[in-house]
Amino acid sequence: MTMNNNTSECIIVRGAKVHNLKNVNVNINLHKLTVVTGVSGSGKTSLAFDTIYAEGQRRYVESLSAYARQFLERMDKPDVDEVIGICPAIAISQKNSSRNPRSTVATQTEIFDYLRLLYARIGKTYCHSCGQIVKRDTPESIADEILTLTPATRFYVVFPAFTEIVKSSRSKQTNSVKAHLMSLMQRGFTRLYQEGQIIELQTPESFTGENLENTYVLVDRLVIKADVRQRLIDSIEIAYQSGGGQVGIFTLATAEATSKELYFSENFECKTCKITYLLPEPRLFSFNNPYGACSTCQGFGNTIGIDLDLIIPNRQLSLSAGAVDPWTKPQFDWALLELKDFCKEAQIPMNVAFDDLTPAQQNLIINGDKKAKWMGVKGFFDWLETKKYKLHIRVLLSKYRGYTSCSDCAGARLRQEARDVKIGNKNLPEVLSLSIIKAAKFFDTLSLTETETAIADRLLLEIRRRLHFLLDVGLDYLTLNRLASTLSGGESQRIQLATNLGSSLVGALYVLDEPSIGLHPRDNQRLINILKNLRDIGNTVLVVEHETAMIKSADYVIDVGLGAGEFGGEIIFEGTLEKLLKQENSLTAKYLRGELEVKTPKLRRSIGDKKIEILGASEHNLKNINVEIPLGVMTCITGVSGSGKSTLIHNVLYANLKKQRGEWQEKAGNCRQVLGGKYLSDIILVDQSPIGRTPRSNPVTYIKVYDVIREVFASTKEAKAHGYDASHFSFNVPGGRCETCEGDGTITVEMQFLADVELVCEECKGTRFKSSLLEIKYRNRNIHEVLQLTVREAISFFSNIPRITNKLKVLDDVGLGYLRLGQSATTLSGGEAQRVKLASFLAKRTSEKTLFIFDEPTTGLHFDDINKLLISFRRLIDAGASIVIIEHNLDVIKTSDWIIDLGPEGGEQGGFVIATGRPEEIIELEHSYTGKFLREHLQNCLQEV
Repeated sequence: MTMNNNTSECIIVRGAKVHNLKNVNVNINLHKLTVVTGVSGSGKTSLAFDTIYAEGQRRYVESLSAYARQFLERMDKPDVDEVIGICPAIAISQKNSSRNPRSTVATQTEIFDYLRLLYARIGKTYCHSCGQIVKRDTPESIADEILTLTPATRFYVVFPAFTEIVKSSRSKQTNSVKAHLMSLMQRGFTRLYQEGQIIELQTPESFTGENLENTYVLVDRLVIKADVRQRLIDSIEIAYQSGGGQVGIFTLATAEATSKELYFSENFECKTCKITYLLPEPRLFSFNNPYGACSTCQGFGNTIGIDLDLIIPNRQLSLSAGAVDPWTKPQFDWALLELKDFCKEAQIPMNVAFDDLTPAQQNLIINGDKKAKWMGVKGFFDWLETKKYKLHIRVLLSKYRGYTSCSDCAGARLRQEARDVKIGNKNLPEVLSLSIIKAAKFFDTLSLTETETAIADRLLLEIRRRLHFLLDVGLDYLTLNRLASTLSGGESQRIQLATNLGSSLVGALYVLDEPSIGLHPRDNQRLINILKNLRDIGNTVLVVEHETAMIKSADYVIDVGLGAGEFGGEIIFEGTLEKLLKQENSLTAKYLRGELEVKTPKLRRSIGDKKIEILGASEHNLKNINVEIPLGVMTCITGVSGSGKSTLIHNVLYANLKKQRGEWQEKAGNCRQVLGGKYLSDIILVDQSPIGRTPRSNPVTYIKVYDVIREVFASTKEAKAHGYDASHFSFNVPGGRCETCEGDGTITVEMQFLADVELVCEECKGTRFKSSLLEIKYRNRNIHEVLQLTVREAISFFSNIPRITNKLKVLDDVGLGYLRLGQSATTLSGGEAQRVKLASFLAKRTSEKTLFIFDEPTTGLHFDDINKLLISFRRLIDAGASIVIIEHNLDVIKTSDWIIDLGPEGGEQGGFVIATGRPEEIIELEHSYTGKFLREHLQNCLQEV
């Protein structure tokens, strides 16, 4: 092991014992890019996040006042002897923790805050009725406009005479008119203007009208010439003061021009429609503020109502084939008959796919036609609402109810006044609906006046910088209004990275957890360049990573191992890549040197006749594509980020197959048809979600072997004598568990502005069970001691009980033999959680005719772990299952039997099937990015497994 002796340029860690770390010492070089690698479960995250980041964050928080600390996340001091030279730390993890329905890409990257200020400062308000620009007129601006008229033009400055009249009964109004005229005369206004005539007021009775509507008070009579500007401004100010902020300029007719009546207002209103608007200010453009949010949906963009996507779930069906789902029910046959009569009268074809009907015809079906006395789909549901007192009607309505786009703002989230403000002919919701790449182009080419540029220059600089950072991290396909909760772990992490790049911090420690997740090999170098840029401006970058290109680009590498769990937790190597390659005891080095590798099968499985056919997939960015997925083999779905892989597999394939089986109540992805479901007995999706969120969840509860272990203890003579059954040996329900800690084994004491203190429960001493229950033993071990066994130890301990050992062997086969039976699910790494899920399905032995869908199963896996994963995949296929994998890892792609490559780019430029075939066929295609990178990877490694 190599040690850096220049300690003044290092973060020095001494005696780290967090989780499985074995009192390790390590130096992290400042202002360098350091990669921490090693097998899954070896202690990489424990070192990088739970020790180094936790200590850096804790020290920063502890430096703040006690008052400020109570509002921040509080962290325990990690179990480490000392950490010297630590910087303020920033963690960029792969966990997408945001479930806030208001959080978007724009809000997370702070672009939204700059956009709100930009629109408030230079946005122009357009009347939503007539389309004219709404502006507030000042005496100076009015004067400048009037003086552009033809010289020598005579005109009057007036204000409305009725602005102060309170409308009431006729007799009272007459008295009010006389009183108002007397008030005007006392203030020096002795002339009225009505329908082209001037009325001289000698007394209030000089005006013979019943009211003052269409009557104006004459303030001044002027002629347009060079020296009249100041007098005009003074007259306008007088008119504003006396006319409630309203002024009129009436020109007189000449031989060359007709008369004009020009109206101006001190108020922010449309001069034509007299609609008053709100002055633009930042809070007006925030959907998180009640002032700016749409009042109907409160800024969410959608409301709960009748969902047309549920009413017409398959738009490729014709009306006669049952496109309108509720009218296929026997009790509503009458509605279908009425539809047929209406379609015949309106000449709407009933044997054509609903999607192929014209927009006007679709509108008639949905909204009805009053002239033809046809209620339409919406009218039908309005009628059902009147029958809600009937239980079966309420059940029916709930089936077709869901989140629909807000009827008021159409999903824009903002109130009308905010949507009326535009920059570059786009309002804020329209800008937010743009993809990152289109938004960058919009702001790069935005044309502003000299004054607007002076105001917005700094704002535009920040917006452009952040947009270009998002482009640099490969997220050009995302839209600014994309909900943060819908992002993958890799996308979420790269957004955090772009946000931190935008802040331009210097002297910080950035700790990243596999930032290459979800990134195509094409974009890896862009990510590496960004991390190097973070390093070059004066930061220290620490990355937990397995990707070869990232390891080779690092200034220093720390290899943790040798094995996982109890067999890991040691620093195998720290130093440069050149020195790592010479290490004999490093698994990472052996794979980098090529001594060990994920081998490519020489003969691949044959493609049979059985297949899943997806016809006309058009969800999100999919371009009405047809896809064939062979069964009985391993199929990889590849393509650059945002090309449509998850949409195709999650939204279209998985959801539609589940819907066919009656196991999916939500809307499935849009496609004409999914064929081949008859060949499958089950469809299982294994995604990246954790196996449990509480300390009481563990591997043996997840794979359902703990039930058998509890039964074993309950069958002992001592347990029967005490009247204990299997439930007493559970720490999830009252009975045998310790009620002081409720089966957690620890008690958390809240310390307000200090880190919460987690203490071992005094009652059970951390065993999680009552002392009386711990007296029950099986083969001289109580339930707590059994849960402390590793999987391998437990296989030997329960060797005479196949129901237990068969399932535990599966955990050992996927490389998790080092885990303790009772280890909390919250302490498992991402790779470990994925393999526990895989083991649970292997243990069920129900894989025949089952379709398994894996979403990037190599997340968190070392080269050696990928080998174990592929062995497990082969077991599933040999048992009769089919596997579909969304993957970027070239080692997995090269071992697949069939590849479906989507692209060519992400977002709107994606959604096409670029190529399908064997890996050897894909590498021959020049237009496939996957083929290009796979070609290099496959050279000289076609060896038989």
